[in-house]
Amino acid sequence: NKGKKNFILRPCMIHGPGNKGNLNMLYKFIRTGIPYPLGAFKNKRSFLSIENFCFVIEEIIADRLNEGIYLMADNEPVSTNRIVEIMNEVLNKKGKILNVPKGLIGLLSRIGSWIHAPFNTSTVGKLCENMVVSNEKLRLNLSEDFPVAAEEGLKKTIRSFHE
Repeated sequence: NKGKKNFILRPCMIHGPGNKGNLNMLYKFIRTGIPYPLGAFKNKRSFLSIENFCFVIEEIIADRLNEGIYLMADNEPVSTNRIVEIMNEVLNKKGKILNVPKGLIGLLSRIGSWIHAPFNTSTVGKLCENMVVSNEKLRLNLSEDFPVAAEEGLKKTIRSFHE
């Protein structure tokens, strides 16, 4: 095993241009101009831009990262409300964020689950729950800081939906 290093990389949700996941679904909703109803939820979520993911891979290839298990996330978590604001900025819209009571959202999402609608408990959970990952161990072992800040990476991804 001499000369070999072992890495376990555990990234949170990775995003980048052409992303087909939950960010794209949220973008399609925001693009309609319908006010975002989940403003009452003050969550924080960790994301990882594809640029920062590639930077870590480059660090490994260049033998600048100690072997180990690393949680991977951009340095700053971002709230879903902030992501909605960023989407409206990219779209050059003055979208609204409504603070519909959490109890009403819970009831509507349960009904949505019951009738198999897109607005259901799973969707609300993905948009409103906290999911923050600490990347402190990774940051301490990188040769330099990530090249892309969290919001900058999200803006690049969101602009790619717009193009």
